[in-house]
Amino acid sequence: MKITISPIAGLPGQPETELTIVGDVITIDSTAYDLSSVPEGGEATPAGDPPFVGSITRISGEIVCTVNCFYDAATADPVQPADPAHWTVTVASGPVVLPVIRIEEPQA
Repeated sequence: MKITISPIAGLPGQPETELTIVGDVITIDSTAYDLSSVPEGGEATPAGDPPFVGSITRISGEIVCTVNCFYDAATADPVQPADPAHWTVTVASGPVVLPVIRIEEPQA
C-alpha cells in the first residue's frame, strides 16, 4: 500500500495516529478500513468524515491513498518537510512509521 501522510500537529496530550497495514486493509487508530473492493484502475471516495484525503485508487495492484495523521508536536521539529515525497511511504504489511522529523534529545 502506498500512503501519503497528510501531517497535522496534534494538540498537547493528543495521541499520534497509528496506522497498520494487512493486505488491502488499513487500520487507523483501531478502525479497520477494507479497501479490497477498489478495482484495478478504479477509485473510491469515502463517505462521511473518514481520515482519508481525496480518492483512494488502485494502480498496478497497489492501493494508493492519502491519510490525515496527527503527530506529537512536542517531540517534533517545528519545521517539517514540505515535499510530499518525504511523506509518502510504501508498506506491504505491518505498522506504518510516521516520517516526522523529531527533535534531538540533548546528550547527558
